[in-house]
Amino acid sequence: MQQEKKQMMPYIESRLRHNILEMPKEIRRASGISIYGRRIKSLVFTTDLAIIKNCDADAVFAVYPFTPQQSISDALIKAAYVPVFCGVGGGTTQGLRTINLAKDAESQGAMGVVLNAPINNLNLMAVSRAVDIPVIITVVDSKTDIGARIENGASILNVASGPSTPELVRSIRAEYPDVPIIATGGNRPDYILETIEAGANAITYTPPSTQDLFKTMMAKYRG
Repeated sequence: MQQEKKQMMPYIESRLRHNILEMPKEIRRASGISIYGRRIKSLVFTTDLAIIKNCDADAVFAVYPFTPQQSISDALIKAAYVPVFCGVGGGTTQGLRTINLAKDAESQGAMGVVLNAPINNLNLMAVSRAVDIPVIITVVDSKTDIGARIENGASILNVASGPSTPELVRSIRAEYPDVPIIATGGNRPDYILETIEAGANAITYTPPSTQDLFKTMMAKYRG
């Protein structure tokens, strides 16, 4: 029997848009999370529109260290080619404002909303009942009651525990084998691979800053 020939995937580029920021190839080893039929493996952790428009991530993880604003989420969703997961508070911003931000993000077209670790379960439940898109809850340490988070409406866990992330992912996966897990992978290939092997389904990748990317480009120009 003749062996079936594997078809190569064609790549389409343009004269100008060929120098994009590529996600580390290690992320391809993740299982991914299927959301509305779309498989998400890589999420670029940025709100930089230039990077969002010029990278090959499966989605955007738009969480930033300020109170969430509708104008920011609207701009990111409109500019992105790929789905956007929007931060809607949970730390400084809680209560009714968080619920309203989540509803606004859904109406703007966000694929999911992200809540910070300090949010209480009552507020989490209120958000999950207010929207019909996945609610992602951030987990930063082993003290988190994962069962309670799931019971109160968390669809996906976002594990962000710095250097301890792989260990925390492994611990959660042992107790909850089927829960969808996104985990921070930083920007080191070995760390990304370790996190995937620990049980993460998808990885948030921290890209170089535009300043760092400019340094590389200017070095080529000078050479």
